Amino acid sequence: MTDISQVEKSEKWKGRFWRWIKFISKLTAIAIVLLLILRELFFSGSYLPTEQSYEKPIFDMHCHTAGIGAGGSGCFVSKELKNNFRFRVYLKAFGVTLPEVEAKGDRILMERLASRLRDSKRVGGAIILAMDGVIDDQGNLDEGRTEFFVPNEYVAKETLQYSNLYFGASVNPNRPDALARLQWAKDNGALLVKWLPSIQFIDPANKSFEPFYRKLVELDLPLLTHAGQERSFTHARDELADPIRLKLPLDLGVQVIVAHAASTGENEGQEDIDRLIGMLDFYPNLYSDISSMTQINKPGYLSKALKEKRFKGKLLYGSDFPLINTAAVSPWYFPLNLTREQMQFIGSIENAWDRDVALKEALGVSSEILSKPADFFGINW
Repeated sequence: MTDISQVEKSEKWKGRFWRWIKFISKLTAIAIVLLLILRELFFSGSYLPTEQSYEKPIFDMHCHTAGIGAGGSGCFVSKELKNNFRFRVYLKAFGVTLPEVEAKGDRILMERLASRLRDSKRVGGAIILAMDGVIDDQGNLDEGRTEFFVPNEYVAKETLQYSNLYFGASVNPNRPDALARLQWAKDNGALLVKWLPSIQFIDPANKSFEPFYRKLVELDLPLLTHAGQERSFTHARDELADPIRLKLPLDLGVQVIVAHAASTGENEGQEDIDRLIGMLDFYPNLYSDISSMTQINKPGYLSKALKEKRFKGKLLYGSDFPLINTAAVSPWYFPLNLTREQMQFIGSIENAWDRDVALKEALGVSSEILSKPADFFGINW
């Protein structure tokens, strides 16, 4: 009796399983039919008319590295982030495994990055960004509140080993020796200073930072700073990434590049990208990059930036690598803007930078935007 009962239960579970499979298959078929109908009704093509492909080497002015401290790099990742699914995604995007990093050191990420960039047919070089951490009330690095840390010294040293990598510094202005650190960064070839205020807990509107901003102007170091919502890490204070808070450095003459055109997020009931757009006419020293703007969680923002006349001459190409090499970015997320052939072709491109450029070009990113970073940073190929 027991054997018969077990057989009956097994058969029931098999029946239920196959019924669920049939149900899911029907839902999938219905979803595909609906998508095809929507595509027929609402297909609008690229955001702007597609130009002829830009033939000169492109300079990527927004690229990340990371590390766990292996090989004496001085880098670290918080335990919270290391235990988060994002950490594994990032390692895979770099093309490394955790045991490999532990055995060969953090510099293996830089090696893989330089190698893959060297294989690109479109992008000839990239700024690799250091990342300072949270600074406590005593002026020390607060490791307990820092998501990840990539020292300037490490990035400056490693980028010197590769002809296609350039040093992007990161200095938290809350450091007591922040001005000296800026001078060191400039003396060691830094092309810009990178902030992520919402995870570094930097308030750009803090008037005590005026000497820091004046030093940036003196050294001719642009400030690349995140604005808008931040969801690449486990926590963030998004109010610190309000573009309006950047008026102080802009008023003092700092060249400010707002990352991702402040896509996603809002403050005071207004979208951050709209707050940024409202500032463009008043500040000739205000720019933005288009990095990460093809991610699935940022629908419509690239279109808005490309079509907004006030962004004319203000947009620079950036990739936000390694994010372009994750499932967050795919040409298949644009069925109303790309043909099936375009999505299939772009998706088949192996190199992450070539795939990123091809996708953005197909959506209407112009030669002016692709050529802007090399001119902006004085890169002579």
